[in-house]
Amino acid sequence: MSLPLVYKSNALIEASYRLTVYEQRILLGCIAQVRRDAPLTDQELYTVTAQQVADMAGVGLKTAYRHLKEASERLFDRRVTLHEAPNGGGGAKVRLTRWVQEVVYQEDQGTVALRFSQPMVPYLSQLTEQFTRYALTDVARMDSAHAIRLYELLCQWRDAGQREVEIGWLREAFQLGDKYPAIKDFKKRVLEPAINQVNELSPMWVKWSQRKTGRRVSHLLFTFGEKPSEKPAKARKAKANGNAKGKNGSATGAIYGIPRAIIEANARAGESYEDAALRLLNEAKKG
Repeated sequence: MSLPLVYKSNALIEASYRLTVYEQRILLGCIAQVRRDAPLTDQELYTVTAQQVADMAGVGLKTAYRHLKEASERLFDRRVTLHEAPNGGGGAKVRLTRWVQEVVYQEDQGTVALRFSQPMVPYLSQLTEQFTRYALTDVARMDSAHAIRLYELLCQWRDAGQREVEIGWLREAFQLGDKYPAIKDFKKRVLEPAINQVNELSPMWVKWSQRKTGRRVSHLLFTFGEKPSEKPAKARKAKANGNAKGKNGSATGAIYGIPRAIIEANARAGESYEDAALRLLNEAKKG
């Protein structure tokens, strides 16, 4: 059976909003049910159960029940600020809307059902150009709403392997308001926990660095990529015997399609194979 997938317009990925992790789980569980082969309307009712949340997040059923009820009560009032049309464009127009038009919690059954608001529908359905897709299981065990948002922002630029963002923009996207105004607190409370969860719980690895404007840290640079998949036992055994063949026919294989011999010849002091390969890829794209 195929994994449930989350599809979102890039404009929604970059929108400004604040949701708790359980509110995220409800919404993402419903978004993953949106069919790709049929139009979505604001009359569609999507249901998430406490058992599904417990299984997905790896928490106890009683914990899922309690948080699901609390999250469902808040979700109706949550709003989102959108800056672009579903498939890009939109100029300086800013749209402030709600995620949902109706939320129904059935305590005896431990379910939450919702209908998306009419303005939200185009950002979840009939996406033809600028959209991001990922498996629901990629973020299922994250207990940081910031980690889920960061993962989505990285997935949007998955093919590039790098993304630079202005800290003020990221704070606005996360709707932090007056929280953590000092950069050291922002890093400790928001950035580092999110980075750790993406690295630990998702199929993606990510590293970050910072850039200053004058004396002030103004930008964050994320470098990221897919974690290598586990190789079959036979392949590991063959490699141990020196018989494994890489993508380019070399005995030592390749990273990002670049033979290890080329990586070794061009690596800088202290660089890992992966970092060197990623740098060479980026240099080739620019060149």
